[in-house]
Amino acid sequence: MAKTMAQLPYHYGVKVRVFPSTEQKRLIKRNSDASRFIYNQMNGMNNDLFWLKQVKIPITIVLDRIADLTKRLRKPSTAISNIHGWLNHPDFDSLMKANAIKNYKTAWKLFRQVHQAGTPKFHKRGYTQTYQTSCLYSAKITVPSMNNGSVRLTDTHHLWLPKLGRFHFKGFPSHLLSRADDVRVGTITVSMDAVGHYFVSLQMGSEYPFVGKQRVAKSKVGIDLNLDNFLTDSNGQVIANPRYYRMIKGKLAKAQRKLSRRARRAKKGQRRLSESKNYQKQRLLVAKLQLKVANQRKNFLHHISTTLIKNHDLVVAEELRSKNMLRDHALAMSISDVGWRTLLGMLSYKADLYGRKFLTVNPRNTTQTCSHCGHIMTGKNKLTLADRKWTCPSCGTFHVRDHNAAKNVLAKGLATL
Repeated sequence: MAKTMAQLPYHYGVKVRVFPSTEQKRLIKRNSDASRFIYNQMNGMNNDLFWLKQVKIPITIVLDRIADLTKRLRKPSTAISNIHGWLNHPDFDSLMKANAIKNYKTAWKLFRQVHQAGTPKFHKRGYTQTYQTSCLYSAKITVPSMNNGSVRLTDTHHLWLPKLGRFHFKGFPSHLLSRADDVRVGTITVSMDAVGHYFVSLQMGSEYPFVGKQRVAKSKVGIDLNLDNFLTDSNGQVIANPRYYRMIKGKLAKAQRKLSRRARRAKKGQRRLSESKNYQKQRLLVAKLQLKVANQRKNFLHHISTTLIKNHDLVVAEELRSKNMLRDHALAMSISDVGWRTLLGMLSYKADLYGRKFLTVNPRNTTQTCSHCGHIMTGKNKLTLADRKWTCPSCGTFHVRDHNAAKNVLAKGLATL
């Protein structure tokens, strides 16, 4: 019997851009809308059940409604499809329905594990589209691969998806195309961004590593993340902060003001924004500017994280809580622009992928401590953000602030190990 995705030891994710036909775009939109509708129906039934259970008086109509909702939530897919018959149309992927329900249950699971995530909310209609489906394999297939499931590669440039058919795609890693026979496909996400680009994300699993074994680098590094320079490591290397958002902020603000004026004009003329061509043209321009910044930042962070992981056996960083730091309105924009949490997430999964070690440590006193003698600057001598260089009053060692902090981060990581 073939192993499930959870049982496979190695996992990998690939996101490729696809180029659907007009009919395929229509089907993607229908499935995306249906997925959102099913999610919201699940949320609505659970909300009704919760508030009805707050009624302590045994009212017959309330008890009947609680019993009905409880019965529906046992088999929600069948219940929702029976009530809303249009969901049985052949345009809809049955696995899309199952994944929408699964995602709702996962949202509750996350809330119970991490209460900061919040309870599931109703999904609003927007300019993006997304839904999930799964790859099915026949019971006769003993070795599932990328070429024999319901989602499969028909050749090196075309992908087959349930209900949608054949897509042309680009951006698939060439080293995976050559080993399609030992890679199994799991969950698939079909999406469209605000600009109108379509993507397919594939979750893949295998018995064998997706990345070749890396040589032993015999190197350990600590990194200090800051706003003056994006990153300083314990070896003294400094990476400048590109500040992508700041570079485009003026142009984006001007485009957004123009968008706001066109929205007011459309509402004054009693036209829907979806029917206002001038508004939609400007909305697309704003979305492209925002997408450009996001792509530039993501590309920069990928290069930095891959270089760090490939060249060092151990990478140690500060455990930064960006959500708390964003409360400082003077620094909120700069903190959002650098993408620290995204970098830490990339370092974490790439360390597993390449067989390296990545640790995060408590940043307490990493800046105020002398890496040479361990003296901590306190009271009147405590360093401020303006102090970029300082001399230890205990041992007289001269420090560059960020380099010293990176050394302390690495020392904390080694102590943890």
